[in-house]
Amino acid sequence: MKIIEPIVEIENVDYKQIMRNLERACRTCYRSENKITEESYKTLLKNCITRGHESILEHEKITIRMICDVGVYKDLTRHRIASFSIESTRYCNYGKDKFSNQIKFIKPVNIDETSEIYNEWKTSCEEIEKHYMKMSELGATPDQMRMILPHSTAAQVTMT
Repeated sequence: MKIIEPIVEIENVDYKQIMRNLERACRTCYRSENKITEESYKTLLKNCITRGHESILEHEKITIRMICDVGVYKDLTRHRIASFSIESTRYCNYGKDKFSNQIKFIKPVNIDETSEIYNEWKTSCEEIEKHYMKMSELGATPDQMRMILPHSTAAQVTMT
């Protein structure tokens, strides 16, 4: 068992190019493409947002990769504000070498690490891992084994 911190990484982004692309999309509405200059996006985008013309922001995207717990990605994905690709507990067998034969759990941010509550959480995760590995030895499929995984299970997510 391994307890890890959550991670968020933003892919390399050219923010200036994103702003220029948003300006081009916005200027379509007003057919004012001829007013594009090197710095015109700054004023135009600020004015659009101030006036509530925020739909233009939908024309660009940023991709992030994160490692979070199952509970976090469930909250993110239920609103469908983006596109998601998520590590599948249905197909990933944490009892294999590919995963170092261990389940990773996200360290809870809302439980004091020195408390009895934290110790109970940690003991529960250790027990879950033990039973997961036993199920794997018995020939259970990842789809069957995932039924015992808690929300604290770490999962990699790509979100755009």
